[in-house]
Amino acid sequence: MSKVEDGTQVKVHYTGKLNDGTVFDSSQDKEPLEFTMGKGEVIPGIEDAVRDMDEGESKQVTIGKDQAYGDRRDDMIIDVPKDKFPDEIPQNVGQQLMLKHPEGQEFPAVIVEVKDETVTLDANHPLAGEDLNFEIQRV
Repeated sequence: MSKVEDGTQVKVHYTGKLNDGTVFDSSQDKEPLEFTMGKGEVIPGIEDAVRDMDEGESKQVTIGKDQAYGDRRDDMIIDVPKDKFPDEIPQNVGQQLMLKHPEGQEFPAVIVEVKDETVTLDANHPLAGEDLNFEIQRV
């Protein structure tokens, strides 16, 4: 096998499943995922899995949450007073929105609860806390 070096462009088809078999993403009906090794464009576990694969090779891997999106974090659950919540954004459970960190980066959050005085947002990645199972084919 030839090791894939950092800086190498690779393409893979993949299907990602949770431990209960639920498919959370797949490239099977799309273009393959293309990324540059070592650039942090995909989760570390995918880079590790692809590093020793030859073109045309397939494998199944389980990527622990520590090599995927990490643990769910309570500090990523945010209560926002309703009077600070923009009027133009619907306050519906499941509504996705983008928040802006004081340092300027944007990140997604989902409304998980609406109370009389507050709206509760969850800024954890939807796959945080999950081990991920992938079928990967290098193309």
